[in-house]
Amino acid sequence: MAERMSGTERRTQVLAIAAKEFAEHGLHGASTEAIARQAGITQAYVFRLFGTKKALFLELIQAAFERVSEGMRDAGEGKDGLGALSAMGAQYFDLLADRTGLLLQLQGFAACGDPEVRDVVRECFGRMWDTAEDGTGLEPVTVKAFLAFGMLLNAGAAMDLGQVEAGWADGVRTRIQPGLFAHVTTETNR
Repeated sequence: MAERMSGTERRTQVLAIAAKEFAEHGLHGASTEAIARQAGITQAYVFRLFGTKKALFLELIQAAFERVSEGMRDAGEGKDGLGALSAMGAQYFDLLADRTGLLLQLQGFAACGDPEVRDVVRECFGRMWDTAEDGTGLEPVTVKAFLAFGMLLNAGAAMDLGQVEAGWADGVRTRIQPGLFAHVTTETNR
C-alpha cells in the first residue's frame, strides 16, 4: 500500500525515483513500471502525473541542465570576465558530484535522435552557453573552450574516474585553474 502523500509530495518522490531510473537506463531503457513499483503506486498514476514517459524524461533533463546553469549563474554573480568564468568553473566542477544529474544530461544528449528531445536539449544547452557568455562578457571562442572542458569533466564523472588510479584519469579530473582561458580569444584563435 502506498504511503499517503500530498500530490506535490508524490510528484517529488516520483521525480527522484525516475531521475535515477532514467540516468541509468536512458529514455528507451527506463521502465515506468519500475518507477511506479519503487514509488508504491500504479503505472497509471505515473502517467496521470506526467502524461507520457517522454514528458517525464524531458522534465528531468531540463531540471538537470537548469541546476548547472543556475549554479554557474549564481557563482558568477557580481563578477565578470575571467573572474566570473573561474567562479563558474569551480561551481561546475563541484556540481559533478551530482552524478544522477550529470548522467541525465548525458542521457539527454544520447536521446537526441528523437527530434523533440533534441529540441529540448538544444534549448537547455543554449541557456548554459548564454549563462557563460552573458555572465562573463567573454568571446564565444573562450566560452566554447570553457564548455568543451566541462564536457570532458562530464565524461570523466560519468565514467566515475574518481575510482580509477591512472595518469590519464588524474589528467581528466584536474580542476581547471582560472588563468587557463586567458589566452583563448578570437585573436589568438586565428
